[in-house]
Amino acid sequence: MSTSPARIDSAETGALLLPDLIATCLAASDAADKLVVAVKAAVAAKVAPEGKVDGALVDREQTAAHGYAWYATYGATLRQTLGWAERLEAAGVFGELEALMLQAGFGEFLSQMAGGIPMTQVEIVRPGALGAPIDAIQDFHTDAVTALMAGGNTNEVRMAIAGHIADEHFGALGLEDDTLEMVRDQFRRFSEEKVVPHAHEWHLKDELIPMEILEELAALGVFGLTVPEEWGGLGMGKMAMCVVTEELARGYIGVGSLGTRSEIAAELIRLGGTDAQKEKWLAKIASGEIIPTAVFTEPNTGSDLGSLRTRAVKDGDTYKVTGNKTWITHAARTDVMTLLARTDADEPGYKGLSMFLAEKPRGTVEDPFPAEGMSGGEIEVIGYRGMKEYEIGFDGFEVKAENLLGEREGDGFKQLMATFESARIQTAARAVGVAQNALELGLAYAIERKQFGRAIIEFPRVAGKLAWMAVETMMARQLTYFSAREKDSDRRCDIEAGMAKLLGARVAWANADNALQVHGGNGFAMEYQISRVLADARILNIFEGAGEIQAQVIARGLLSGRN
Repeated sequence: MSTSPARIDSAETGALLLPDLIATCLAASDAADKLVVAVKAAVAAKVAPEGKVDGALVDREQTAAHGYAWYATYGATLRQTLGWAERLEAAGVFGELEALMLQAGFGEFLSQMAGGIPMTQVEIVRPGALGAPIDAIQDFHTDAVTALMAGGNTNEVRMAIAGHIADEHFGALGLEDDTLEMVRDQFRRFSEEKVVPHAHEWHLKDELIPMEILEELAALGVFGLTVPEEWGGLGMGKMAMCVVTEELARGYIGVGSLGTRSEIAAELIRLGGTDAQKEKWLAKIASGEIIPTAVFTEPNTGSDLGSLRTRAVKDGDTYKVTGNKTWITHAARTDVMTLLARTDADEPGYKGLSMFLAEKPRGTVEDPFPAEGMSGGEIEVIGYRGMKEYEIGFDGFEVKAENLLGEREGDGFKQLMATFESARIQTAARAVGVAQNALELGLAYAIERKQFGRAIIEFPRVAGKLAWMAVETMMARQLTYFSAREKDSDRRCDIEAGMAKLLGARVAWANADNALQVHGGNGFAMEYQISRVLADARILNIFEGAGEIQAQVIARGLLSGRN
């Protein structure tokens, strides 16, 4: 692409960069960590005055607790963005664009930590309002922090970044693995050839993603990506899952989400199933022969799974299920449901819940649920349409007793919790893919669209939007990669996964919103792809745990002693 904002040459770019940039960012990251500690202490005084987190106080001080979660997320993001830069420098590939992105990212995030972090468009949290003492806030303004806040995310820096990305180069990812690079290239080609040309039509017609796409993804190993080889999978890690998911979601969030329920089902069975259940299900899920769906949510419960009412009553060698479920993705065209139901009516909360591998026949658009004791219908939605959402009713629906996961009642919630880390990492990767898609659509339009005799990317506010979108997408990506690496190292990462999902969802929505703004009135027209991406992006801050739930998990985990 030849049209770009006035390109700042290398000599000028060098002048924009702060001296000893990585060392300066390291010092600033240390200062950010200290501010996070000060915010934590202030919030802990509100919600854990006796040293132990008080749930009632957390509810009362929810804004403060969630604000702390955002400060901790920003601190972690800066640390992981710095780690990305250090790895690139060690590999000799830390170029001008990457240096500019590092500087801009640090400059903006540090400025927000000082002046206010947007949890949402209408909820800004500031360290003083959270209770951080004045001296801690003053101490935050070290020489490194001050330099980055003043010179990090300037207009000149953003214009230089925009000049680089106009050539469709968005910065080195820092994968450090030739296999992952090959996987990324393979799925990028698949998206470009098989998904991008058709995604918008699937969305506009509200059609299911064609079975041919599922079959091709199955042949590529997507549904068994992280399933161990002994059970028919590829035995790759969560980093590979992130790379594949991002590239597919960059083409269309629906395609990037096709593997989600297979990932959840396989992990449930691998971690909680009997040997016989592993033998029966894992290879077929990995090959794509069996398509699963996750059946957890109920009307009026949302994220409060402890309030589930759907009952499963044992009757001989079967369980009979009665109740209602909602927001069930890809429910009609699947073969098995990971179904969470209450097996002990006298046990309140989570302890009475059990997980089932509930077999069902595949349905059609005309007859979505042709199973006895099961009915339901489609929920029409504005985005995320390629698999469709359903509400389901069960009235004596039968599940074989041998399909009780682990063949033990009461373990359902614990089994589900064991999958949350992977599910949220995968959702964070979907968010990064959507964010990248929005960035690329906005960039392409800004280069092509002429106003007042020039391409609109030459206007600083358009170029600046696109530059920041590229920076924040890279930051969210690196936080997501970190959570995946932690999972691959068998380290607990519920907080890290929650942070990645929390930030990734916000970035995806911001990118989609700003890319639509770049399109102007055309962005509001359904014929333009960005209208779909905006609708798709909005769900990311809701499913797999709403943003408020993510912040709650992060805050309670850290305040309870997780480091």
